[in-house]
Amino acid sequence: QVQLVESGGGLVQAGGSLRLSCAASGRTLSNYIMGWFRQAPGKEREFVAAISRASGRTLYSDSVKGRVTISRDNAKNTVDLQMNSLEPEDTAVYYCAAAITLTILPTSGDYRYWGQGTQVTVSS
Repeated sequence: QVQLVESGGGLVQAGGSLRLSCAASGRTLSNYIMGWFRQAPGKEREFVAAISRASGRTLYSDSVKGRVTISRDNAKNTVDLQMNSLEPEDTAVYYCAAAITLTILPTSGDYRYWGQGTQVTVSS
C-alpha cells in the first residue's frame, strides 16, 4: 500500500502559477501510474493529468492542456503538477492518485490510492 500526501495548494490570483507536489511513502512510486484529479464544490471529481511509470507518456484533460505539466521523480518518490495561467475555474481540491493499471487512464475508478487533497483557490 502507498500513502500519498499533497502539498503546494493555496490562494493565487488569476493568471498566476502554483506547483503542487505529491509525496509517497510505503511503496516506491515507480510501481504506479500517477494522476492528479480535482473536485470543485458541488461538482464531481474530474481528471486533470496523469503520467506513466517511467515518465514516457502523459495525458491531460482538455481544460488544462497547455497550462499544466505533470512530472515525476521516482528517485524522490514525488509527482508534481505545475499549473500556469490559472483561472477561477481551476478552483478546487486537487488530489494525487496512484493506479496499477497497465496504461494511463483518465477515470478516477481506476486509481487505487488517493491523497487527502490540497485546496487551490484562484481569485479573479
